[in-house]
Amino acid sequence: MNAEETFNAWKTSPVMPDYLQKQLIELGKDSNWINDAFGQDINFGTAGMRGLLEPGTNRINLFTIGRVTEGLARLIAEKGEIAKKQGVVISFDSRYHSREFAEYAARVLGEHGIHVYLFDDLRPTPELSYAVRHLHAFAGINITASHNAKQYNGYKVYGADGAQMGPEDASQVFHYAQKVENIFNVNAADIKKLRAKNILELIGEDLDQAYLRELKKINVNTTLIKENGAKLTLIYTPLHGTGKMLYDRAFRQNGFMNVIPVPSQSVIDPEFPTTKKPNPEYRDVFDEGIKLANKKNADLIIATDPDADRMGACVRKKDGNFQVLTGNQIATLMSYYLLTNLKNNGQLQSDYELVTSIVSSNMPLKIAQDFGIKTKSVLTGFKFIGEEIDRMNKQHDGHFLMGFEESYGYLFQPFARDKDAMQGALMFAEVATYYASRKMTVLEGLEEIWQKYGTSYEITRAIEMPGISGQKLMNELMVKLRKEQLNQINGVKVIKVQDFLMQKESSTGKAPVKMADLPKSNVLKYFLADETWLALRPSGTEPVIKVYVGVNQPNISLAQKVAENYQTALAALLK
Repeated sequence: MNAEETFNAWKTSPVMPDYLQKQLIELGKDSNWINDAFGQDINFGTAGMRGLLEPGTNRINLFTIGRVTEGLARLIAEKGEIAKKQGVVISFDSRYHSREFAEYAARVLGEHGIHVYLFDDLRPTPELSYAVRHLHAFAGINITASHNAKQYNGYKVYGADGAQMGPEDASQVFHYAQKVENIFNVNAADIKKLRAKNILELIGEDLDQAYLRELKKINVNTTLIKENGAKLTLIYTPLHGTGKMLYDRAFRQNGFMNVIPVPSQSVIDPEFPTTKKPNPEYRDVFDEGIKLANKKNADLIIATDPDADRMGACVRKKDGNFQVLTGNQIATLMSYYLLTNLKNNGQLQSDYELVTSIVSSNMPLKIAQDFGIKTKSVLTGFKFIGEEIDRMNKQHDGHFLMGFEESYGYLFQPFARDKDAMQGALMFAEVATYYASRKMTVLEGLEEIWQKYGTSYEITRAIEMPGISGQKLMNELMVKLRKEQLNQINGVKVIKVQDFLMQKESSTGKAPVKMADLPKSNVLKYFLADETWLALRPSGTEPVIKVYVGVNQPNISLAQKVAENYQTALAALLK
């Protein structure tokens, strides 16, 4: 069927909920909307699926959730009875329909006799990752759209290792989902019957306590915290999301007693009314926290996004104003602190390894190399950091120090295999305590690092290209850039290009070299003569193309200016 025919089939379906029927009537007045919402099936890959909360095959709704869950159920059934008994852990965030989608997914799986562990209320994404490992489940499902705007929701699938499902199994889930003949006729068992048969099991406080026990191991210098923790007053905001569930116990058990929540943002609310987007990289999400920090004389604000996998920080400057740190700056501070602490305690070993993504800052790598430890750069996506952790464990050739991505994702202890904002918040509170013990601000600590290693600054921009036409445009732009082979950007010579899709590295005056150590990915990375690097990557979960710039300059003000100029030049190239 074409888009119009599929739209009419949805409009006349007898099982269409009233709220979706109303949307179909209203939104269906626009033919462009019909073509976009029904012109294709929503993408599903290793990062799951994410989209607008609307009717349509290219949207997130009860029926697209049911179809992909049926695909997962058929994959598990194919694996056999052991996989069915291992079961699936399901969690959800604070967004519209998240609980409804989670319960429906549980019912679809239960219809196949697959054991389900369903959280009794919203929980952080990293706790879901931990729960899959702790319960030895076959898979996990998380209903969340992370840091996206309120109009979105999503569906992430996790493998038995607690990381997002790998390409092979994710492809099989999509394959089986496509075989569902009638999206309106996915069988789902009755919840009461599943509970009576013990196929559906509610979990909550039992997993909370187990996860909190692991979080207690995150901080590395308990003496420092015990002696200086009282010097730190910390403002915390969960941005209307799941971080609220555990933050108080997590901070207190680890010795941080002066943690004050932002009242207006500690209300669980799918509208996210205090933000445009509940993303801790944006300054406006800290506005409420800054007001409270000024009243309480606090120098640090920590924010976690609604599913508590990303952690951001805002710190006071010398002039009394506040500055939002980039994800790369946070990682720089934490990596330097961890390595300094290990060295001071005589515990630094050369087989420690820092793992990051190919589009994150080079500064933590420079620091790691100075301390004599190993580094590894992997593709974007924390599942790849998880794969490197597994490789180290199997080959016994390294100790995991930390993993990070520029997009505010951090991991220190691999009991979870996804980015963990709770771990990040605890570690950054320790970093702030360390500098407070030295009568320094966090920014002064960052400047101290720059004085030693040079000043680096990175900017990431997301250029929105929504809809089916946007996906086509992104693909065309990447094809065009590969064909044109840029030799200069903003007047500065390109000296090396890494093409992660073609797995090829090209340097000026040299023959191309094969890059086979990473899987294929639609990423282009340019290295320029002034030590700048730039990268372009279509997002796998959002209708955007990500533009990354990293510069090295004598001081931060110049670095910021140069980085902005490169971002402007790249934006012009993409028009």
